[in-house]
Amino acid sequence: MVSISIEGANKFKYWQIRTMVSTWVAYAVFFIMRKSLAMAMPGMQADLGISKAQLGIFLTLSGIVYGISRFTNGFIVHKFMARNFITCGLIICAVCNFIFGFSSTIFVMGIIWIIHGWAQGMGWPPNARLLPHWIVPEELATKMSWWNTSHCVGAVAILLSGGYLATLGWRYVFFVPSFLAIAIAIVLWFLIYDTPSSVGLPEITFGENYKRSQDKKEQSAEYKKFIKKQVFRNPYVWIIAVSNLFVYALRFAILDWGPTLLKEWKGMHLAHAGWMVAAFEISGAIGIIFCGWITDKYFNGKGPRVCAIAMALASSFIFLFWNTIDASVLVSLLFLVASGFCIYGTQSLLLVSVSNIATKRAAAVANGFVGIFGYTSTILTGVLLGLVTDKFGWKTSFGLLIFLGVIGTILLSFAWKAKATGYDSLETE
Repeated sequence: MVSISIEGANKFKYWQIRTMVSTWVAYAVFFIMRKSLAMAMPGMQADLGISKAQLGIFLTLSGIVYGISRFTNGFIVHKFMARNFITCGLIICAVCNFIFGFSSTIFVMGIIWIIHGWAQGMGWPPNARLLPHWIVPEELATKMSWWNTSHCVGAVAILLSGGYLATLGWRYVFFVPSFLAIAIAIVLWFLIYDTPSSVGLPEITFGENYKRSQDKKEQSAEYKKFIKKQVFRNPYVWIIAVSNLFVYALRFAILDWGPTLLKEWKGMHLAHAGWMVAAFEISGAIGIIFCGWITDKYFNGKGPRVCAIAMALASSFIFLFWNTIDASVLVSLLFLVASGFCIYGTQSLLLVSVSNIATKRAAAVANGFVGIFGYTSTILTGVLLGLVTDKFGWKTSFGLLIFLGVIGTILLSFAWKAKATGYDSLETE
């Protein structure tokens, strides 16, 4: 980073914190709306007679569309202000949630939820592009780990409130977050600025070669060549991307189906099931922070190494949860919480790692690419898990998850030798 005065450093720190807090709130609200469906599903089954397989189709289609949107918007976001993307995405999601809450026809609800999935894809790319402009690579794992707790907090908020809102009717699980999102979007419009230069501060720099590549137009042939090299021809980006599918499969299986699973398999009240899955999320937030800290502190920023270890542990804890389902609620909770700690630590670090490996200029595209694989996992955790559960029950479904966790661990081990960042390779060109 270029040297600046003490006054300039203090100003930069203020704007860095303001940007991180504002975008943290934005992404938390995106997640509140995205996971409303998880808390509404038991009520929708009872009220509308929707099967688990049909609910799984909702999850799968929305997830795939979200992944495509996130990838596509990774390219488009470079042409617009991040603030525009974030606030417009929030408002579109709010409108979709509101309409979905009024709907009763499966076809109409499916169309609305697909549109909602696309708008959700407007949340991550602007943040992936914006935050590396405010955080140096040496601190990215730690600070982005704190920032990544946003989706955990958003999920906890809807898991805790959703069980009680559902007592008024499952439709309220969609209505209340819609009004919240619109109010937050209006406030954020005045708080978010894209880059240090937009507020009169110098940009973070990494040497002359990187500066020259950054200064060229993003539409140029050179930029396309840069993206191909740093993202699509980078074997470690591919390993992270494919591994992300299996990490997200574990995460979504518990987050999307957890309340229903605990209600049916453990006989819990929906509100109590929401608290239990919320504990999974809270432990995940702690895991995100811990894994980010330990990566910078003891692994020299080499996130894939921590991810491989954490994924192996996550698979082990899910096995224990699966194998001791007849144990007490407390024992099951402990294994669920431990798995959340490891799953979210892995998921967060994969995105941080690919941002550093691809460099900030290609971070949004790389994150979008990795995101496609992550949200393709909804084919497994949506339709497939719904069908398997309808036919064979939850015990068989969770046996499938353990198998997916083992595959993810093996894949991540192939990224063990990846460098912490891709900036060094640019300077040797």
